[in-house]
Amino acid sequence: MRIALGMEYDGSRFCGWQTQPSGCGVQDALERALREIAGERVGTTCAGRTDAGVHALAQVAHFDTAAARPESAWVRGVNSLLPEGCAVIWSREVAHEFHARYAAVSRCYRYVLLNHPVRPAAEAARVGWFHLPLDLGRMRSAAQLLVGEHDFSAFRSAECQARTPVRRISRIGIERRGEYVVFELCANAFLHHMVRNIVGCLIYVGKGRYPPEWLGEVLAGRDRNAAAPTFEAAGLYLAQVTYEPRWGLPSPQPRTFAGIGDGESEIGNGK
Repeated sequence: MRIALGMEYDGSRFCGWQTQPSGCGVQDALERALREIAGERVGTTCAGRTDAGVHALAQVAHFDTAAARPESAWVRGVNSLLPEGCAVIWSREVAHEFHARYAAVSRCYRYVLLNHPVRPAAEAARVGWFHLPLDLGRMRSAAQLLVGEHDFSAFRSAECQARTPVRRISRIGIERRGEYVVFELCANAFLHHMVRNIVGCLIYVGKGRYPPEWLGEVLAGRDRNAAAPTFEAAGLYLAQVTYEPRWGLPSPQPRTFAGIGDGESEIGNGK
């Protein structure tokens, strides 16, 4: 049978999703726990391979197993074996045709930025930081130039293994919540470092280094060297993965956390 899992994790405790020889990946921890519950070795596939330091509020993974277990075993049983900072939220038996990565219709990432003169301490691994005031109006104008289907070569890392740089961004939301600026980006899929590179460029516009039109020029130029440096990983969250209803998965519910739940999320209300 094929089982789908919903997960969340604190990326600062892992070296990214993907398995590593040292066993430091989220995938390593999950597969170790699943092996204990299933009584056999299992391999997992996820919706989005997050980098080191990147968090997930709504990761989705699947695996195949011959072991018949109740759903509670794949949630509470697995959680009893997972390290702190990583948890399974739900499990569902799905059709064998389901694929956590290829069946995903869209993915939404949230970047949480502390916009304050003093760097964060207690939230150092959970939020990004920029010390100068940011003009959200300028950033919103620039962001709209990226919405739609484009070649995002200027925003992909040199290590990106995607076969094509073309992606379709459906929306970019930017809002201020107290001392935080929250970016929400939704697309059919993302390139390696794409969200962090876009956020870095938007901050360049927001602080006044470039006009909003500059972002359109960077996009059209397809030159990674013309864009801003990759912004830090700490504030980035995989916030939502959407699938067709036919797979029978729980309806995606955007999750929040302390200090970043004051405003209504645009991910879940279609704005």
